[in-house]
Amino acid sequence: MGNVLMGLLQMILLLALAPLINGVIKKTKAYFQNRQGPGICQGYYDLLKLFSKDRVISEHSSWIFRVTPIIVFGSVTLTCLLVPTISLVTPLESAADLLVLVYLLGLARFFTTLAGLDAGSSFGGMGSSREITFAATIEPAMLLALFTVALAAGNTNIFGMVRNMLEPGTFTTAHILAFLALYTVAVADTGRVPVDNPDTHLELTMIHEGMILEYSGKELALINWASQVKQLLMITFLVNLFFPMGIATHLGLQGIMIGLSVYVLKILLVAITLGIVETTFAKMRLFKVPKLLAASFMLSLFALVTLYVVGGKL
Repeated sequence: MGNVLMGLLQMILLLALAPLINGVIKKTKAYFQNRQGPGICQGYYDLLKLFSKDRVISEHSSWIFRVTPIIVFGSVTLTCLLVPTISLVTPLESAADLLVLVYLLGLARFFTTLAGLDAGSSFGGMGSSREITFAATIEPAMLLALFTVALAAGNTNIFGMVRNMLEPGTFTTAHILAFLALYTVAVADTGRVPVDNPDTHLELTMIHEGMILEYSGKELALINWASQVKQLLMITFLVNLFFPMGIATHLGLQGIMIGLSVYVLKILLVAITLGIVETTFAKMRLFKVPKLLAASFMLSLFALVTLYVVGGKL
């Protein structure tokens, strides 16, 4: 029973913190741009407003358009149950294989792109085309970076990989390269600058926003919430897979409180760095984005080569 409660607690924590972390990123951007910006809790108000509105559905859409928000939110929520946040004690630990996690997120991407095409909007089709084009590089780079950590741990289970990183002397130069690759993937996969700008609806730049342009009301709230949770999941991968210090290894109030405090501190630090990156770099031209994604893939490949050829020891 304790394992089940811990798993539910970690899932609720991710769902609850996702809008806050998105608000921290926006507030950081506003600070470095010398403007006030929205409050860090604005995301909660936006979700409440959307949940209170009625939906408008295109007459050209099919059942795919209607079920996509549920599938996307359900896939991301299920992923929350498989990712260690504050504790390594969860009921679904044995199912937390990295391929399961990556392709649960891929399922959400697949239905989102289908929904963008289903409504018959030119913007939706354009956004779906761009999303699939970039995903062809994002997913291999992400998988290769995660496989580097998995090979170092001798285990493809996320919890086993985290436990291995807790042992002294396991952090190597290969892990540094894999971290940089995964950080770049996180920026691209969550639609942040310089790859995409989640705060605009410009025809020439939008990717994710183009696919969900036809949604409104409760369905748009579910998709936006799922997007924020996915962003927090990517940050959680970065902090707990490479820097798992503080995470609780056994059930206990003290360990859980320490794990919660350290986890919140780590994700806040990464969120602030994402805000700084967005302020420092300008939005890239669409045709230059594949070069950035190719660089992240090469970093993942170098990490794998370093692990085997050089040994990667610091």
